[in-house]
Amino acid sequence: MKHMKKVFVAIALVIGMTSVMQAQDSKIAHINTQALVEAMPSYVAANAELEKAQKSYRAQLEEMKTELQKTSERYGREVNEQTDETNLARQKEVQETLAQINQYEQNAYTKLRQQEQELLKPILEKARVTIQKVARAKGYQFVLDSTPGAAGVIMADGYDLMADVKADLGI
Repeated sequence: MKHMKKVFVAIALVIGMTSVMQAQDSKIAHINTQALVEAMPSYVAANAELEKAQKSYRAQLEEMKTELQKTSERYGREVNEQTDETNLARQKEVQETLAQINQYEQNAYTKLRQQEQELLKPILEKARVTIQKVARAKGYQFVLDSTPGAAGVIMADGYDLMADVKADLGI
């Protein structure tokens, strides 16, 4: 039985040492992909385009709300001068306009999210492809995303590819 324990311990040590040696042979690097993407000129341009669209939607929405406010105030001042039927029709009109404003706001938000995805997809793909290209050229087997809050990164003490990938992208 003692002999079996010694054999088992010896096997465990050999397996453990093999694992440590393999881990040392693995070349691991890390990169903050969020910082990389935000440094890319195409991202800056896409972000500017998104902000422009957002301002346009916001201005249109404010204009619609201002117009509704003016109409509501006017109807409020004229409520005693109108018939009940007219007041009910005006109340319904205000409610419908408010519903249209809410629908416009939802549509604008959806369009902005779609536009953001369309603009960012090629940028993210370019970053991913470039990271892979540079990592392979440098002989790294694994690249971890060291973006704060990124899942799966425990420690990022390996080589940071940021400077190399930026250089390859010309930024």
